[in-house]
Amino acid sequence: MQKKLTITVDEAVYEGLHKVIGRRKISQFIEELVRPHVIGGDLEAGYAAMAADEAREAEAEAWADATSGDRADETR
Repeated sequence: MQKKLTITVDEAVYEGLHKVIGRRKISQFIEELVRPHVIGGDLEAGYAAMAADEAREAEAEAWADATSGDRADETR
């Protein structure tokens, strides 16, 4: 179920939203930006699913190991 929300923004932000995002698309744009910050369960479930993926974890660890040595060669 959707609920209506009235917000106040700076005039330049308002005009930018209409110019860049377009009319009738602003609500969806704002919801997609805000959702990850206010609905935490989905994020936790996503991290748990990633951690359970052993192949992805092995690939991520190999990448981290391979790139961690790069920093040691840099001059300060």
